[in-house]
Amino acid sequence: MTKNTPLPIKIVLYILLLAGAFVMVFPFIWMLSTSLKTVGAIAEMPPKLIPSPIDFSNYVTAWNKVNFGRYTLNSFIIVVFDLVGALLSSAMVAFGLAMYQFKLRGPLFVIMLATMMVPSQVTMIPTYFIWKELGGLDSFAPLIVPSFLGGAFGIFLMHQFLKSLPKELYESATIDGSSPPGIFFRIYLPLAKPALAALAVFTFMGAWNNTLGPLIYLQTKELYTLPLGLLYLKSENVNQALLMAGSVITTAPVVGVYLIAQKQFVEGIASTGIKG
Repeated sequence: MTKNTPLPIKIVLYILLLAGAFVMVFPFIWMLSTSLKTVGAIAEMPPKLIPSPIDFSNYVTAWNKVNFGRYTLNSFIIVVFDLVGALLSSAMVAFGLAMYQFKLRGPLFVIMLATMMVPSQVTMIPTYFIWKELGGLDSFAPLIVPSFLGGAFGIFLMHQFLKSLPKELYESATIDGSSPPGIFFRIYLPLAKPALAALAVFTFMGAWNNTLGPLIYLQTKELYTLPLGLLYLKSENVNQALLMAGSVITTAPVVGVYLIAQKQFVEGIASTGIKG
């Protein structure tokens, strides 16, 4: 859409955008509405979007029923380590691929990208037995350690951004006597904040919403994460209001992080997508 776009077309486009936004947002509005209803209000026909009366006790009941406090702490521990590991490893590998020319650089980059096309279900069973032999089952290790080994998506995202930066920066820093680690941490990493923010949002969402990984590797209830806590709450055959309250508790941090980092996220995606 440009300034020269005719007004009728603009109106139609805005209507389509608003309709699409409503379709995307309405499930969250309904989830929030249901979480504030009493048991009797849930069965009302026709259903009401604005609950009357508003009942906040569902959150207290859901929080205490399945130890959501402990599960929230576990999720934050995993997310923090995943963020540190993914951002650091992806940025370092991407810096090496973008700044240095060496034999097999091209084939290695292609092989790395090819791993993105391999479904996770293909490697799930072999990975499980590897962690079993290493004694890592029923711990956070299988959920944290892989993030420190770099991921194809994160490396590609960072590579595209770092590649767009002028190489004169590296050459000038080298002439001034800076070492490669110094150049990486003091020059390129600060300049890569938009791409790092985008990768951080993706990593946070992936780690926070990860259900299959914890379901496979964690057996002790005290180690459960929030998604597993939500599944556990559902298995208790609670009413819909309690289940929606647990869903809001699980979803709220993701929405909050995205709203806070929205500007940096969009800038990071735009800069890595149109350059390089």
